[in-house]
Amino acid sequence: MKKEDKGRIIEELTDLLKQYPHIYLTDIEALNADRTSKLRKKCYKEEVKLVMVKNTLLKKAMENVEGIDFSELYSVLKGNTAVMLANVANVPARLIKDFTKDVKGDKVKPLLKGAYVQEGFYTANDLDALVSIKSKEELVGDIIALLQSPAKNVISALQAGGGQKIHGLLKTLEERT
Repeated sequence: MKKEDKGRIIEELTDLLKQYPHIYLTDIEALNADRTSKLRKKCYKEEVKLVMVKNTLLKKAMENVEGIDFSELYSVLKGNTAVMLANVANVPARLIKDFTKDVKGDKVKPLLKGAYVQEGFYTANDLDALVSIKSKEELVGDIIALLQSPAKNVISALQAGGGQKIHGLLKTLEERT
């Protein structure tokens, strides 16, 4: 490969790493053409960008990204590496888990090598934790539901007949003054 081509690829990889907040490094080497095609289709459907890379070029691209020290992932840059890039933290992890749930044995692919998710680093052993990570929108929804709960309890108590008692009490207090 020419030096100019390598430079262009490193530049493109750097732009991708800057563009997506969640990065998964996977090994899809043992997948046949049919399973690879299915994986690519699932990634496209779930808005996950799947890119095959050379480890040395990916490492240089990671070094070019300002503000993030990817050095914890350098140790997994061995063998075949595919990068899964996503805007939602748990989508690639769910995709990997779903794609491999019916495969048995040592040749389970795609295989998680490492990940940079929500400003933290994860290893291959953390796949289940990555699957259960909630997105920012899910967390905001949970918080809003918790905040609305007391108000909903008061409203339901008022609608269930308790409102008549409160109304009667307020009416009595009004008549006294």
